[in-house]
Amino acid sequence: MPRLTHLAAAFVIAAAPALADDVTQFTLENGMDVVVIEDHRSPAVVHMVWYRVGAADELPGVSGIAHYLEHLMFKGTDDMAAGEFSDIVRANGGSDNAFTAWDYTGYFQRVSADLLPRMMELEADRMTGLVLTDEVALPERYVILEERSQRIDNDPGSLFREQMRAAQYLNHAYGRPIIGWRHEMETLSTQDALDFYAQYYAPNNAILIVAGDATPEEVRALAQEHYGPIPANPDLAARARPTEPPQTAARRMVYEDPRVAQPYVARSYLAPERNPGDQAQAAALTLLGDLLGDGPNSFLQQRLQFDTDTALFTGAWYGGLSLDATTFNLALVPAQGVSLRDAEDALDAALGAFMDTAIDTEKLARLKRQYAAQAIYDMDSVQGRARLYGAALTSGLTVEDVQAWPDLIQAVTEEDILAAARAILVPQTSVTGWLRAPAQATTPEVTQ
Repeated sequence: MPRLTHLAAAFVIAAAPALADDVTQFTLENGMDVVVIEDHRSPAVVHMVWYRVGAADELPGVSGIAHYLEHLMFKGTDDMAAGEFSDIVRANGGSDNAFTAWDYTGYFQRVSADLLPRMMELEADRMTGLVLTDEVALPERYVILEERSQRIDNDPGSLFREQMRAAQYLNHAYGRPIIGWRHEMETLSTQDALDFYAQYYAPNNAILIVAGDATPEEVRALAQEHYGPIPANPDLAARARPTEPPQTAARRMVYEDPRVAQPYVARSYLAPERNPGDQAQAAALTLLGDLLGDGPNSFLQQRLQFDTDTALFTGAWYGGLSLDATTFNLALVPAQGVSLRDAEDALDAALGAFMDTAIDTEKLARLKRQYAAQAIYDMDSVQGRARLYGAALTSGLTVEDVQAWPDLIQAVTEEDILAAARAILVPQTSVTGWLRAPAQATTPEVTQ
């Protein structure tokens, strides 16, 4: 694919003033969104390009193509040899990497501030000029298959969670793994990668985030120079995914694997995601997860480990940062001698008791203080802030939503949390799974 370098570059400012504190946002004429997070304490910058495409945007039959292409983006262009981009970053004392999720794919470099123009030049080059042949691409397919072997296939817990997610999402693509199903990964082709690249790797599907020692004016000029000439993809369609039908019956599964050393119970419930301008329930669910299962002072840990000696560990968490419907999750590792059936019954009893008991106001106040402190500590991580904004924006939120989140957490009441619990923790939207070793594996026969 030839690199386009001679088109007129221009931009329009979508929001010229800083939206809050040190965050500024504008949009190039070709549709590329730009966010600048100023932090001049160190002469370094984080340069990130996020694409609004992930595993949940893949067509049926090519699961894993988003992650496969992420690997292939390091294979070089007409102007850059394979691996040269990363070599340049490392030679200058920087670091770089990439990541794929269900809702986004991102690429980043952390370098000294004077290298920002070079990073933009190189990233713009591979946005349009990636060169792929079978000789380059097919060996990388073995790399991702080996990655799946190590991370998923050789870990019964990962296989169990993969199957639970597939049971939770019957129609939505969140039900397939980010890395892909092995039988489909084995057939991914160079053309599959090129088609995905041509469709989704375009400026009007991308967000540039620059955080650190740079000004909005500097970033605007550089973005105009390097990204502005790249034409938008006029055929880029809106993100339209199959919706999950209403779940009206609880689902159950048992996953057995002889490699399991510690059985446990897991459960997920369908839950609403954080939506732009409407994050109040998500804030309540976030605090619900903390109250139920965050650490030794949580409700489930106190009741099931310390009060009844039922569990060795309990956990609860909510994954609110998601473009579409997400999950609220629970886990319980039973104590020695406690069956999975008894552990699950104890978990249900504890959830019922939680919804019938007044929330500990001091625990809630302490959690809110921790969130307030964390919001301050987060200001120290330039890369963390850049990643927070990128994940939020590619999940459908706005800069204003990100900035409103800390205040929404503080505004949550005890009544909000109990209302969220009663709305979400209902059996008919749940998947409950048991992970255990087969009976014959736990009591092998003794032979003479």
